[in-house]
Amino acid sequence: MALSIRQRQTADEEVYKVLILDRFCRDILSPLIRVNDLRKHGVTLFFTIDKERQVIPDVPAVYFVQPTAANVERIIRDASKGVYETFHLNFSSSIPRSLLENLAAGSLKGDCTQRISKVFDQYLEFITLEHGMFSLGQPLTYVQLNDPHAEDKDVEMTVESIVNGLFCVIVTLGVVPIICCPKGGPAEMVASQLDSRLRSHLNERNNLFMEAGHLGSSFQRPVLCIFDRNFELTAALQHVWSYRPMVHDILGMKLNRVVQGGKPYELDDSDPFWVANSSAPFPKVAEVVELELKKYKQDIEAVNRKTGAKGEMSFDEQELLGNTKHLMNAVNSLPELTERKKMIDKHTNLATALLGEIKSRSLDGFYNIEDDMLGRGSVDKNALLSVLKGKGTKEDKLRTAIVYLLAVETTPATEVEAIEGALREADIGLSSFLYVKKMKSLNSTFAAATAGNRNNLVDWAEKLYGQSLSAVTAGVKSLLSGGRQLAVTRAVEALLEARAGPETEAYLTFDPRVPKSSSKVHIQGSFKEAIVFMIGGGNYNEFLSLQELGQRLQPARNIMYGTTEVLSGKEFVEQLSTLGTKMGLGGSQGVIAPAM
Repeated sequence: MALSIRQRQTADEEVYKVLILDRFCRDILSPLIRVNDLRKHGVTLFFTIDKERQVIPDVPAVYFVQPTAANVERIIRDASKGVYETFHLNFSSSIPRSLLENLAAGSLKGDCTQRISKVFDQYLEFITLEHGMFSLGQPLTYVQLNDPHAEDKDVEMTVESIVNGLFCVIVTLGVVPIICCPKGGPAEMVASQLDSRLRSHLNERNNLFMEAGHLGSSFQRPVLCIFDRNFELTAALQHVWSYRPMVHDILGMKLNRVVQGGKPYELDDSDPFWVANSSAPFPKVAEVVELELKKYKQDIEAVNRKTGAKGEMSFDEQELLGNTKHLMNAVNSLPELTERKKMIDKHTNLATALLGEIKSRSLDGFYNIEDDMLGRGSVDKNALLSVLKGKGTKEDKLRTAIVYLLAVETTPATEVEAIEGALREADIGLSSFLYVKKMKSLNSTFAAATAGNRNNLVDWAEKLYGQSLSAVTAGVKSLLSGGRQLAVTRAVEALLEARAGPETEAYLTFDPRVPKSSSKVHIQGSFKEAIVFMIGGGNYNEFLSLQELGQRLQPARNIMYGTTEVLSGKEFVEQLSTLGTKMGLGGSQGVIAPAM
């Protein structure tokens, strides 16, 4: 189920060319293609579109940019000045007719239509982070969809942008999925609009779907499960203990790259250690690094023994031939040993950096108490206060305090006051904590008023959206009853198996290939493949949980995970803080930085 724009590459290696990108399309290419790969395809130079560039009159240019008014205006300007010989325009999604008309009119006015060689809609408005994971690269979606002061048109624009990104993903996969989502809120809004867009496109004579698709060897349509971040907030906040989520959450991995000590490291499928160990618990990874280093030293010693001189020089012909063979084998093994050493050094440095953060911030303490709260649904108040008054960043303490609000169903006022006091003593802004506290209070008030529907928690989401953190309790309940399985993982398992019962009854199902007049979509049998999409920010913890689910099920299933943006716990707390400030709760805290 790999999403890869490599499927679309057609390069004439004999023609040297220039590549022009905007920042978003640069991010699309960054995890997939390196500078050496570009050179193999004849790209000698690449620039961002907003950079001033010299005229290179005899060279063709390939533009890969979003279809925006600013980009179209810059293309017209470049063509009018004759910056390049010919222009091959590739837009990341379908260029609107109005912009296409602007491009045509501007080219005519600038007398440069002959330079515009080709125009393509590429439908690549997403970032492929690795096999089975993608991001739409749309920052602050959670704030935009939950902002109490947002106007309808702002929410509609955000939803439309998400739908456009998902449409691009589906076009690239080449198969129309069956769409499932909980009732109400952003998930239903996105699912409904995506269904309408797919229906409209399928009615066109020349549509983009080849029903063989790219998802698997034997064709079966996948299920697209769309969730809103409010479905389960704890997964976005809790501290993690697996290698890949930790590298992202603690070391700030972006677009499969992390910088340590001023040195950038690539972490992708070209790194066999990363592929084999990124989902393992951190202590296990540290052990494997030690073993790899020990094995490397043994191999180096073996090479040295084979090539080293022994005693006096001998000119025996057979021995000389044997030594020559050993020497050749040693020379041939050097490149492999050198690459192994680079890989070991990389992960030794990353593991050392993680260990330093664990010790300086007592991250194991945060992880353990959160795991305990989520597992038992209760808390040792003194243990929690001890953690909040101990080591750790302000964001670490806020994350754990908010997990407490979400994990513990009944939070006594005196207990909450003590926790707020501990946060204030540490000079921590409370807007994010108070925001979640307010939303939980609204949830509880509504739940008491609708006690008859208490078990139908997803229905609460429909009624409470816009007023509270819908399905907060649903997420907690799922954690408590699912063997510590994430709520979204448990929901996806039920949808994949197409189980009849309360777990799936509260979900809406859309099939863009079924006539709109049909009263109900009938699903026959279980699904072999799923695309799980999280609106409002996802994380590597959910991704790994879903990958493990796919391997655990019999037969194994392909599960792809996507999100509007990949967020660390700190980044998500900052978005909660922004919403709290907008509601007049507590002071401002920090500046939100866009994620990938």
